[in-house]
This record gives sequence, C-alpha cells and structure tokens, in this order.
Amino acid sequence: MENVFVLQVLPSLTQGGVERGAIEVAAALQRQGIQNAVVSEGGRMVAELEALGIEHITLPVKSKNPFVIWRNSYRLEKILKDKNVSVVHVRSRAPAWSVKWACHRIGVPFITTFHGAYGTKPAWLKKAYNRVMVQGKLVIAVSAFIQQHIVREYNVPEQHIRLIYRGADIEKFNPTKISVEDVNVFAKEHGIKRDKPIITLVGRLSKIKGHSVVLEALRRMKHKKVTCLFFGGKAKPKYAAELENDLNALSPETDVKIFSVPGDKMPVALALSDVVVQPSLVPEAFGRGIAEAQAMGKIVVASNHGGACELISNNRTGFLVPVGNAAVLADVLDRILDMSVVERQCIEEESISSVRHNFSVQKMCDRTIQVYQEVMHV
Repeated sequence: MENVFVLQVLPSLTQGGVERGAIEVAAALQRQGIQNAVVSEGGRMVAELEALGIEHITLPVKSKNPFVIWRNSYRLEKILKDKNVSVVHVRSRAPAWSVKWACHRIGVPFITTFHGAYGTKPAWLKKAYNRVMVQGKLVIAVSAFIQQHIVREYNVPEQHIRLIYRGADIEKFNPTKISVEDVNVFAKEHGIKRDKPIITLVGRLSKIKGHSVVLEALRRMKHKKVTCLFFGGKAKPKYAAELENDLNALSPETDVKIFSVPGDKMPVALALSDVVVQPSLVPEAFGRGIAEAQAMGKIVVASNHGGACELISNNRTGFLVPVGNAAVLADVLDRILDMSVVERQCIEEESISSVRHNFSVQKMCDRTIQVYQEVMHV
C-alpha cells in the first residue's frame, strides 16, 4: 500500500472503546508502514497516540452545531488535499457529516463504523441525522446485532456492510503475564480480602449497566460469603441512593466495594476475580469488557441480548441470563461457585481460545485494513 494515507476521524480522544479502537488501528497501520493520522477534538489519549509517532490533528469535530459541522468540512477538505489522503474512516455522526461533504467535493472515498444502535425516534429527525453513517462506500458493523440493526432500520443491503468485531488486546489481557505478586499488591491497595469468591462488574455506575440486578442476585444467592467489586467510579445522586438501599439489604457476610480502575490495571483487576458479570439492561453493541474478561480466562455471565450473544456460547464459553432477572442470575452464580476445578477450567480454556481465534485486536485491525484496501481497490 505505497503512497496511501489513511485519516481516521472521531469526536475526541478522552476515553472509551471507540477511541481505543482508533488508536489500535492507527498503530497497526503504522506497523505496516502505512501513513496515517487521526482527527479529533483532543483529550488525554492524544499523548498515547503521539507516543506511537502518529500525528493528531485537533479540530472541533465533537460539536453538533450545524455551522461548526459545515466549517469543519472545509477544514477537513484542506487536510485531505494537503496530505493527499486516500481514504477517510469516520466513527461518529457529527464528524461524519463534515467528512461526507469534504470527501464529496474532492472525490475521496470514506467509510464509517457503526459503533452502536443509535436512537431512531423521532424518525424524521434522528434517522435523517443518523443516515450519514450508511452513506460512505462501505459501513463497518461491530457485531451481527449492529449489522441487523443497520439492515432493518436503514434498508442497507448486506453487501454494503462489513462485519468486523471489536477486539480484546490478547497480549495485554493475558493471564500468563499477570504475576501472583501483581494481584496481591492490587488487592492490598484496595483493601480486598481474598478469603471469599470475588464477583466483578466492570462498567460505569449507571442504571442500564445492571448493578441493582447484581445486588438483588447477591441477596438471593445461597452463597452469602462473597465479595463483589464494582469497577465504575461514582453514580449520580439518585441512582447512588438506590444502590445504598440495595446494599443495606445484603447479608453482613457479603462485601461490596466500589472504585475506579485505570485501564492499565484492568488485567490485574480481572485476574483477581472469580466471576465477571455484565448484566446490562440495554443491548450492548459488542461487549468489549466481556471479551477482555474471557481473554483473562474468567467465567462471564451476561444478559442474553445484543453483542453478548455473539461473544458467549451459553454453558460453553460463559453463561447468558434473561435481562434483568436477578433470580436466574443468582442461580447461575451459585452454580458457578459450586463447580469443580475441572469444570471451571474447561469453560475458562474455551473462553480464552474463543477470544484468541475470533475477537482479538489483531484480527480487528487486519480486517479493517482489508476494508481500506477494498475501498481503494489496492
């Protein structure tokens, strides 16, 4: 891919899976000797990008102001001309409008990634705004769930869509690279005793993530002597009060700890866990947290909808439970804690193998670069 230049555009580089994926693809392009840059409003992850020697261009592309979006199209047009850009990959709706107009004016192809099932009501407004995400040469869907959503809601033919699962970093989320000392230090820093099974939920403290369902399940479980870790920061006051009531209803033998975990410490935090739960009340587009936990050889229990159904083969690489059903979640958690070592090892090994073969960052990056080649007919 000589004389090729790839430009990725996304709202910001603060934190999150979209941002992580953009950096991973940028790094993969660089390793293959392909020139590339990233446009965003900026954020703390810019330093990570620049440490890789990849250029970041700051533009106010997070703005939804129609005037700013229009102005951004001319700013982007200048960048496309100055850098002789071959293809643009845009990952969000507001900047996608700017990209569309800039690319159409000078004939540069663009593709999009549909990272979520964007709201569609009211249809006359939302669908019209969202539709830009299917107007590039190709659209990447991060799961079959999202692919079906695109086909159903926007009447896009399947041949216009490329299914590319987001990936877990299997070098970073690798149980063989986490020492017992690392885990012990992490546990000591956060005051976590290791005399009970540890159940973990990774996700911001929001009602839709299902923390209340987990707390109700803990109350129903026969195994009361457990520790539950919520890696999610602070909740909004109203939801914090709800959680407090749920916490007060638990057995004194059940410990719950709530704290944030930096991204670089997440593999250690997961290594500490016995079971990971992802009981989201709304379908996740993919479920990167599930893939990362599986890569660490952890048994995952998730809600039976969205991308989780593609990551988890029920009873083989984890467990799927009805959405919002605390009673079933309690039964499944009890069953896991009663498993023999051999039974647990079988699921853990299957999980690791599944992620390595189907849901790795390397696979995601390779397939994304193939889409760039397809669009450019390289």
